[in-house]
Amino acid sequence: MDVQKKRILTGDRTTGRLHLGHYVGSLKSRVELQDEYDTFILLADIQALTTHFENPQLLYTSIFDVTIDNLSVGLDPHKVTIVQQSAVKAIAEMTVFYSMLVSVNALRHNPTIKTEAKQYGYSEMSYGFLGYPVSQAADITFCNAHLVPVGEDQLPHIELSRKIVRKFNEMYGTNIVEPQAKLSSVSRLAGLDGNAKMGKSLGNAIYLSDSAKEVEQKVRMAVTDPARVTIDIPGTPEICNVGKYHKIFTVDQCDDIWERCRTAKIGCVACKKILTNSLNTLLDPMRERRAYYESHRDEVKDIIVTGTKKASEIGDAQVATMREAMHLAI
Repeated sequence: MDVQKKRILTGDRTTGRLHLGHYVGSLKSRVELQDEYDTFILLADIQALTTHFENPQLLYTSIFDVTIDNLSVGLDPHKVTIVQQSAVKAIAEMTVFYSMLVSVNALRHNPTIKTEAKQYGYSEMSYGFLGYPVSQAADITFCNAHLVPVGEDQLPHIELSRKIVRKFNEMYGTNIVEPQAKLSSVSRLAGLDGNAKMGKSLGNAIYLSDSAKEVEQKVRMAVTDPARVTIDIPGTPEICNVGKYHKIFTVDQCDDIWERCRTAKIGCVACKKILTNSLNTLLDPMRERRAYYESHRDEVKDIIVTGTKKASEIGDAQVATMREAMHLAI
């Protein structure tokens, strides 16, 4: 690793293909940062098990789908390290070590855990679900990542990771890097249905793998300003989902589109056509890269295996240091 570069750890749950919300919130910045940072991208299949343990086939398929999504947006496999989480044994071992330093009450009161338990309808939480912030601390620190790009909702997890590392270092005299959160500058992308979040399970997403026709069909059905029932009624683009998308995906025309909407000089159908064109212009290069990797799946597998081997070697060295410090090495 270039000693001048700090290391970033980021990743995705392997619960299905990625969508525009992932692109806006994370993938776009990964591409921009891959030359500046030593980037590790985790295929978080263990974390996916906490909510999708009954669907192992989805997780297996998604390992490849999520990798191809990352490669399609422009990540260079020669610059980033793509890692299958469950294949790095050091993560599991570090999770056990770290679990001794965290109380059940601290996990139960984690606001992100409470929110996600409610989202999935869990009246009772499994040990794995309740403890995944501890596993996440191991994810981050097995490779001594300096920075973790996250949204605001994930900040409690990063703070818990910092507390765990600090406590471990104080107890055992180790020098594990205390990670810092790198807060995303982009707010969460709303769903096509107006829901506050675009999500895989909500049926309101445009996927990076969608065809041009699928994008057109989905945008056509997108929720707009409910008060604008006819073209001659002035719109309020600030509350319109399509208007919000223009602010992100049609930056150069957005002010003009919003003004024409407010003065009833453009209708929703025409507005959606402009957005469709903007999205397909963004996705077309991704489709080209995707087509290559879809037809070279052995190459995709090799990228995953090679990255995971590199990560495992780093993790094994980290665990060896920890075991020595804990007087567990024989």
